[in-house]
Amino acid sequence: MNDQVKTGDIEAQAGFSAMTEGTAKDWQVIASHFGPFAGKVGERVLEHLKLLDGDYGGFPIDRLQHSLQTATRAHRDGRDEPYVVMALLHDIGDTLGSYNHPDIAAAILKPFVSEKLHWITEKHGIFQGYYFFHHLGQDRDMREQYRGHKYFDACAEFCEKYDQAAFDPEYDSLPLEFFEPMVMRVMAQPINSIYAGD
Repeated sequence: MNDQVKTGDIEAQAGFSAMTEGTAKDWQVIASHFGPFAGKVGERVLEHLKLLDGDYGGFPIDRLQHSLQTATRAHRDGRDEPYVVMALLHDIGDTLGSYNHPDIAAAILKPFVSEKLHWITEKHGIFQGYYFFHHLGQDRDMREQYRGHKYFDACAEFCEKYDQAAFDPEYDSLPLEFFEPMVMRVMAQPINSIYAGD
């Protein structure tokens, strides 16, 4: 994208009041703002992740510590950076998507991770339910609707090895600062977006 277009000290803005009135010049102005803004998505995601700090929701550790522990376990198990970032951000939707948090996390990650990691993120809530749904009168085998899917085993493994096990108050999780460069690298270049140019 182009550098921001400026007129004097005032940033240029598109002149239309409806998109049907937009010109190529208008869209050049908008495009000049998009690159710098989109380039900071990793920073904004990390700031949003910090909202989980102190949010226990009745769990033995807060949601930020759960996220750090999940990512630390994946990292120590030798998973690559995109996987570790997925593990770190898998519950980032808890604040705004209380009833569909996996969908929120999956939407944030989709431009930056593989189809497999996106699917794990999107479905982990149902797969995680295997460990507790029956205590709430729900079907713990709800994940069976996906049996046979090419990523079923990968999602089950994520939940078993990293997610459901990551509520230990004594675990020595790595700090958020350790993961910040990974998030910035993974989110530096989208691999799947209609808004990403070649």
